[in-house]
Amino acid sequence: MTEQALSDLKILEYGHLASAAYCAKLMADLGAEVIKVEHPGTGDDARRNGPFYQDAPHPERSGMFLYYNMNKMGITLNLEVSTGRRIFRDLIKQTDIFIHNMPPLRMEELGLDYETFREINPGLIMTSITPYGLTGPHRDYKANDLVAFHSGGLGYGTPTFVEDPETQPPLKAGGNQAYMAAAVAAAGATMGAVLARSLTGEGQHVDLSQQEALAYLVRPTIGAYFYGNPPRGRTIADRLALGGLFECEDGYCSISAGNDRFWNGLMEAMGNPEWSTEDICQTQESRAQHVDVLRILIQDWIKGWKKHELYDLLQKHHVPAFPVNRTNDVVNTPQLRDRGFFVQVDHPETGSILYPGAPHKFSDPHWQIKRPAPRLGEHNQEVYCGRLGFSNEELALLRETGVI
Repeated sequence: MTEQALSDLKILEYGHLASAAYCAKLMADLGAEVIKVEHPGTGDDARRNGPFYQDAPHPERSGMFLYYNMNKMGITLNLEVSTGRRIFRDLIKQTDIFIHNMPPLRMEELGLDYETFREINPGLIMTSITPYGLTGPHRDYKANDLVAFHSGGLGYGTPTFVEDPETQPPLKAGGNQAYMAAAVAAAGATMGAVLARSLTGEGQHVDLSQQEALAYLVRPTIGAYFYGNPPRGRTIADRLALGGLFECEDGYCSISAGNDRFWNGLMEAMGNPEWSTEDICQTQESRAQHVDVLRILIQDWIKGWKKHELYDLLQKHHVPAFPVNRTNDVVNTPQLRDRGFFVQVDHPETGSILYPGAPHKFSDPHWQIKRPAPRLGEHNQEVYCGRLGFSNEELALLRETGVI
């Protein structure tokens, strides 16, 4: 088997839900060994989040948990007790990277202290993913994905183009996009720290703020503000001049025909209708002024098309367009199928089902799925006995006393 890109890294992960888990998963998929630490009996909160396989709620059937935790080993450990914290420090000694998403006050309660860890492992890289970072007046404020999305400034511009900005409220994008954005930013920063360690031999603490990870994504808007422009609001849809959603026979297609080149391509795709020679169609300015009329004419032609057939046609005429894909459209798109994006993963509780794969291809197979998400405490014996040297009797005692 080809050596994977991150095969030499050992990672310890502790946290709940998405940000720490996805950050660690990104590195596990490239070969890093990840040991996920969960509280005995209850485990990661993600285990209780749906959707569940076959709609049967079960801690081993959560789609969120199964996806975020592939390629990891899993152990249970109670950090609320001194024995658990001592064992955790023993694990830290064998770790290159520790990733968590505990809030600052909870970090202090559990003894997740970088200065202490650095004394026992000078090369340790500790990545803390928190709502607002470990400093500043808001460091102890609470936040979930919804709060992070809006506190970082993305919410106000979602959706960007609306019919009436005064009455249509801002929205949060679906899913856990704030958590995911923070996780991706944390993974990149962590690998930067790994590179720095290869040069200096020393680890460091990566302090990742979810709010800042989201604010980083709206830099053009923030940049415009710094240059003296007023804060950008959401734009009235008609100002797009023939851009936006059009209804097809089986859904919607988004089209952008605002400039002359794209407009001419759209007219060619439509067979150059007679009305396209009218004065209102001749310049970008005149089309913008009469966008209501033109949208009706274009919509009348589009409504008889299936969205993917329209997409293929407009692409051939170099018109920016894409179908609004539902989940089943994405799963069945021939492009993703051809590239092998979805991968089969076999799990004892679900059997073999498809999961999203990697968005990139290496010339060498660095990205691999080698194991499904761990069942709660699945690798306790392998880690505690095989690595830390506990006997089976000691392991049983740890279990009986609630340490693991």
